[in-house]
Amino acid sequence: MPLSPDWLEITRRLALTLIGGVLIGLNRDERGRPAGLGTTTLVALAACLAMIEAHILLGTAGKPSTSFVTMDVMRFPLGILDGMGFIGAGAILKRGKLMIGVTTAATLWFVSVMGLCFGGGQMTVGLISLALGHSSRRGS
Repeated sequence: MPLSPDWLEITRRLALTLIGGVLIGLNRDERGRPAGLGTTTLVALAACLAMIEAHILLGTAGKPSTSFVTMDVMRFPLGILDGMGFIGAGAILKRGKLMIGVTTAATLWFVSVMGLCFGGGQMTVGLISLALGHSSRRGS
């Protein structure tokens, strides 16, 4: 895999992520669930873009001799996962003994990870995760 993906590769990564976000989101929209088409698509694309950016910046990682700062570009996608964890936690509500929003939180986290897979160029892992995630959502 090249260190800096070309525009064709970036387009392919974004297109697969878009398809994945749409497939997961349409299923949620059909059932009237929160975090439907728009949300899942945007979350997946944001994660993909973050990973593409990290991938492009890998060549600049390290510490120049004139700097006190060490660049760790892989912290960028990890920040995406942390942020989605907080957003997902905010989607979960407890009403008495009933917990709602857990599947919404899991869906947001899942499409984030799927977007990171595609953005990192891991097409097979991304496609397998999309197939598994889409098939698991069909029954709920």
